[in-house]
Amino acid sequence: MRTAVLIVIVVLLGLFAVLNTNALMFPHTLSLGFVTYSGVPMGLILLILAVALALLFYFWAGLASLRAQADSAKLLRDMEALRNSLDSQEGSRFAQLQTHLDSRMDALGDGRGQQDLSEVNARIDALQRDVTLQLAQLDDYLKRRLG
Repeated sequence: MRTAVLIVIVVLLGLFAVLNTNALMFPHTLSLGFVTYSGVPMGLILLILAVALALLFYFWAGLASLRAQADSAKLLRDMEALRNSLDSQEGSRFAQLQTHLDSRMDALGDGRGQQDLSEVNARIDALQRDVTLQLAQLDDYLKRRLG
């Protein structure tokens, strides 16, 4: 897009120069403050200056675009490195989890699981007796209050 715009500008300036050759080449007096030139084609100088500025801004925009692309590429490289780092950390966490689960399964398979199961069953029986006792007390209370 920028190249097309630059080409259009240069073509229009060239067309302008061809159509106005006499006016562009008309001699003028040019004063730069410390030196004075006479018989200088001022229009041609301004036309060349306009083309030079168009080229300068074209290359400046291209350089800015290249910088943005370089920054984007650097950001993508950093994100890829971060993703690889996170993937490796996730893999090590899964390995730790697998090791922990294997050790727990081995402990359950070694008979410790049977002891834990009997403790849980004893606790359930105790809780069942407590609930039955509380229900009986509640039943007695309601019978006394209601008649």
